[in-house]
Amino acid sequence: MSAAAAAGTWKLGDLEVNRIGYGNSDGPPIDRDVAVGLLHSAFEQGVNHIDTAAFYFSPLRSANELINRALSSWSDEVVVVTKVGPARDPSGEWLGTVRPDELRGQVEENLRQLGRDCLDVVNLRAGDPRTASVAEHFGALAELREAGLVRHLGLSAVLPEHVTEAQKIAPVVCVQNSYGLDWRRADDSGLVDLCREQGIAFVPFFAVSGMRREAAAGREHNARVHSMARAHNATPAQVRLAWTLHRGPHLLAIPGTTNLAHLAENIAAGSLRLTDDELALLGEPDEGAV
Repeated sequence: MSAAAAAGTWKLGDLEVNRIGYGNSDGPPIDRDVAVGLLHSAFEQGVNHIDTAAFYFSPLRSANELINRALSSWSDEVVVVTKVGPARDPSGEWLGTVRPDELRGQVEENLRQLGRDCLDVVNLRAGDPRTASVAEHFGALAELREAGLVRHLGLSAVLPEHVTEAQKIAPVVCVQNSYGLDWRRADDSGLVDLCREQGIAFVPFFAVSGMRREAAAGREHNARVHSMARAHNATPAQVRLAWTLHRGPHLLAIPGTTNLAHLAENIAAGSLRLTDDELALLGEPDEGAV
């Protein structure tokens, strides 16, 4: 069994993936060969679910370009999940959310960059979770699914009512929202449980960084996380990932990193088993800082 398979699997529609995946972003660029080598290392350790977007790019690098290059010998073994909705101009300036009729262009851009004829999963990212309705945009993606350009559809940065609305249009296979030990609005809204009840994968981003979001990894301030890490001879990041995975079998983790050692640690977090008492303790408000 591969390292990434230790946490078990989940299906995105008819695509079975290991629950530990890998997430890309538009962070500072690293050397192309290093980036491709990092992806190859992830695949070799069993990662078969990778998250990306055409709008993840810097002046020197495109996440999709690097994935396309890395997947040259792994294309049939790795599920690629991409996102559409937000738009950036060529210089990287954010332009807001595109109109429904512009989504086809974004899907086609992902197809070109990834070198594919059909995208495995496309998430509609609602620019603002307070958006009243996703029906028109999701309906446009459903038409592209019917046309054969997309295999499965998902949602990102949404509320439970958006999932219910979208499910009436086409099947939703995953929901990607900010979620972690320190950021549990998806619990308060009932979104995590709704996804479980409907067999939808819930895929947290910022599961490790929490409220720091895209900021570089900083010092761990949660005393209980530190204590648990010491007890299990693990890192605080591994404890946070393990807590997330223990939230339910439908949760997938997509931690991102540019460090090979951290990559291996993230993947190994799938084999970290926390007891019910430990999970309950972690879930309580942290009263001490380290």
